[in-house]
Order: sequence, then structure tokens, then C-alpha cells
Amino acid sequence: MAYTAAVITVSDKGFQGLREDTSGPALCALLEERGYEVVYKALVPDEPAQIQRELLHCCDDLGVALVLTTGGTGFSPRDITPEATLAVVERPTPGIPEAMRAESMKITPKGCLSRSAAGIRGRSLIVNLPGSRKASQENLLAVIDPIAHGLEMLQGEGSANCGG
Repeated sequence: MAYTAAVITVSDKGFQGLREDTSGPALCALLEERGYEVVYKALVPDEPAQIQRELLHCCDDLGVALVLTTGGTGFSPRDITPEATLAVVERPTPGIPEAMRAESMKITPKGCLSRSAAGIRGRSLIVNLPGSRKASQENLLAVIDPIAHGLEMLQGEGSANCGG
């Protein structure tokens, strides 16, 4: 089954036109290669209210199955994407960022510094990814297959054959 997706890039410099967004388009391409229909894209500054507004729009207004954010997951004082995400999710899904960090640690010890979060709002899954093109793709590839099963359960009427 094909699912809808949205990609929200969170970057002060990108929003100001001082840096090209390469991670957002790369994630869109990866999603489309995997059969997702990317129905929404946005670029916002590292401002909690704007991030939350975009997340709510994607989940509540558009009913997007998978909402990805890229950027704002590090240690900088302006990196607040996880906090903005957790403010709107109804059910956290900590296994997703745990799996991404575990896979990142195989590539670089700095992978443990990611503060990415993930959670469910209604029938939408929100996942935070790092801001770099390379790291965002690596992190998404680490969880894209299990996410498809999760979306089957979230969007479906039953248990998605969990016992099978």
C-alpha cells in the first residue's frame, strides 16, 4: 500500500536563504523511491510555534501518514525540533529514534548526540531526522521498513498481522 508523506525542513539559515536545503529534497526522493506519495513540503525556521503549526497541519488538516522533519535535533540552543514534536504527539514512539541512533553509532560515535524524537498524532507518524543530507538519509533507511509495518497498523483497521 502506498502512503502519503510530508517533509518539513527546520533551518534558520535555510529559511533565510543563506543555505540550500539538500536534506529535504533528498528525503523526498528516497520516499518516492520507496513508493510514498510526498504531498507536502515546507521549510521553516527553528521556532517552536512554526514547527508545531506545520506538524499539526500535516497531521490534522492533511491526514498525512508519515511526517518527517529534518534539522534541529542537535545540541545548539536553537535546536528545538524534538521539543516541538513532543508537544504535539499523542503517543511517543521511542523505539524509532533509538534504532536510528544505534545505526548511526555504527558510522560515527557522534550518532549518540542526536536528540531525535518520534510519535503518533491521530493516524500520523512524525519522525525527526538530522539536518545533514547524509545523516538524514542514513537514519531514515535504518527505520523505513519497520515504519511501513507501523503505518499499516496505524492506517489500517486491524493488527496488520502482527502475530504472523
